[in-house]
Amino acid sequence: MSRRRKPSLPPIPRAASDDHSIAPVAARRALWSRVAGADPLHVSGAPVPLASARGKIENLVGYAQVPLGLAGPLVLDTSLGRRELYVPMATTEGALVASYSRGMKLLAAGGGARARAAELVSADLEQRTKALERFVHGQDVEKRANARAQIEGRGRSVVADATIPRAALRDLARTTPEKLCAILDSYRVGFAELGTHNWLVQAANGLAAVFLACGQDLAYVGECATGQLDFAVDPRGDLYASVHLPALLVGTVGGGSGQGTAAECLRLMGCLGEGQADCFAEILGATVLAGDLSLMAAFTSHEFVAAHERLGRNRPAGVPKGRKRARRKLRH
Repeated sequence: MSRRRKPSLPPIPRAASDDHSIAPVAARRALWSRVAGADPLHVSGAPVPLASARGKIENLVGYAQVPLGLAGPLVLDTSLGRRELYVPMATTEGALVASYSRGMKLLAAGGGARARAAELVSADLEQRTKALERFVHGQDVEKRANARAQIEGRGRSVVADATIPRAALRDLARTTPEKLCAILDSYRVGFAELGTHNWLVQAANGLAAVFLACGQDLAYVGECATGQLDFAVDPRGDLYASVHLPALLVGTVGGGSGQGTAAECLRLMGCLGEGQADCFAEILGATVLAGDLSLMAAFTSHEFVAAHERLGRNRPAGVPKGRKRARRKLRH
């Protein structure tokens, strides 16, 4: 992907004073309508028919509400071609959407991310070797983090990578490729000592937020969040970053994906309906890459706590910013 090509989608509208007031929310909904070609009626609060839940739940009483935000634009080269899109994320974790948006901006600075479903590789190997059968097999790994997923994969296996210019890391994240490589090396020591199958940083955060927004089975998050993160300094001094997610179990047809807010969110990304699951998995891979890149950058620049303070995550409800700072001064 060319480094000189800039995203054609506009930045997500924001308000400096009160970003949760009517005007900026309306501006973001208007942007959604332009991109998706349809108004987000259910996201905006229109009720879903009760009968649409038949076959999906018992003893129905209503629908849970979780705040939904947009991250992006995400610039991505997929198996279906180049895409630029906003990623809907449902979460109550302050700073999460902002972190993923910053990571996506860093990816775009290098021309965007590349992502591919491993099914293509498997099919090619089958053809070359004249294999009798080709399938993904596992023991009873359903909805469990497991070592086998790292080797054999399950569902869809995705690799997403990007090159981020040194200048973009300096200007947007106040860090360097060397610092990011060093912190990841230290994390790998911890991962090995834990015996974890998840060698990513916050994959579960991003996957859970997009899964919830797009009607996926949340119980798969533990299994889907297994994988690898890699950083390296390339010959030009820029950062090469990649993630491997070997077990993404996602769908764009049936289940909870075909109606209500889930359908609206999938439509926004161009992933609603048959034949879109591979691309959806690739978008998830690039989203995880953006989130891990942004979080590790925040750790190396020592801005992680300050970002959460600024966006209100650590502040108890009803406690003004100034008062909390005053209390902290008294304690210290």
